[in-house]
Amino acid sequence: MKPPPFGYSRPESVAEALAALGSAAPDGKVLAGGQSLLPLLNMRLATPAYLVDINALTELGFVRIDDGEVVIGALARHAQVLADPATSRAQPLIGQALALVAHPVIRNRGTTLGSIVHADPAGEMTAVLALLGGSVLLAGSSGERLVKAEDFFLGPLESDVRPDELATEVRLPVLGRRAGCAFAEVSRRHGDYAVCGVAALAELDEAGGVSLARAAYLSVAGTPLVLDLTEAGGDPASAGRLAKSRVAPAADIHATAAYRRHLAGVLTERALAGALAHARERAGG
Repeated sequence: MKPPPFGYSRPESVAEALAALGSAAPDGKVLAGGQSLLPLLNMRLATPAYLVDINALTELGFVRIDDGEVVIGALARHAQVLADPATSRAQPLIGQALALVAHPVIRNRGTTLGSIVHADPAGEMTAVLALLGGSVLLAGSSGERLVKAEDFFLGPLESDVRPDELATEVRLPVLGRRAGCAFAEVSRRHGDYAVCGVAALAELDEAGGVSLARAAYLSVAGTPLVLDLTEAGGDPASAGRLAKSRVAPAADIHATAAYRRHLAGVLTERALAGALAHARERAGG
C-alpha cells in the first residue's frame, strides 16, 4: 500500500522545526527514524497532513553522561546508543533493552527517543523509561518543559507530546553503585514484539539486604506497568508470584491473558534473579 498525500518539510534548525509543527498543528507528525511511522503511513493507520523531517538536525544526534543521567538526543539511533561504552557503563539496562529491539537493520535507523515517544506498550525502551523514572524534554513555541516518566505515557501509542512540540532528549538516571538490572522477554521469533517482557531493578543496602526491587512490564497493559516487588524480600520466586497476582493482561491473536500472566511470573523471577546477581557483583566490586 501507499501512504496518503501529505505535505513535507526538512528544517535545518530546531526553531524551524517548531515553526513547521506549529503551522501544521494538530495534523503534523515528526519523522526521525521512521521505523514505526512509515509502516503506519503505508497501511493508512496514520494519516497526518504534514511531515516534519528532523534528520537534518544533527545537533540532536548525541549520547552523553551529564550530572548523573544518560542523556539521549532525538536523532541518536538505537545502534549508536547500544554501541556507546559510556552509556553501557553508566546504565546497563539501556543496552540490555536495546539489544532486544527488532533487528540490526532497524536499530541502525530507528531512534531511541522516537520509540519512547511512539509509546508502544510492547516497546522495550518505554519500559526502561518507566522503570528508571526518567524524563523527556519537550521543546515548543512557548519554551521547554520536562515531563517525568509517570506522566508521559497517556495510553497505547499516546504520549504527552503536544502537536506543536518536539521531543528533543530523554534523560535516564545512571545505575547506583549497589544496584543491578536485568531484562527478559519472550517473543514468537527473535526481533518480534515481545509477547511479554520484564525489566527489573534491584538495590542493596549496606548490609547486603534488598532495599528496593521493581519491575516494568511489556505487553501486559496499555501503558508500561511498574510494580514494586520489594515486599518479596529479595526472593525471585516470591516476586514472580506477586507479579502474577498483580498483572491483568488482555488476550489478543498472539497470546491468551492466562499465558501472558504466566509469563509475567516466570520472567519476573528470571529478571529479578539477574538484577540481584548484578547488584551483588557491583556492590562487591
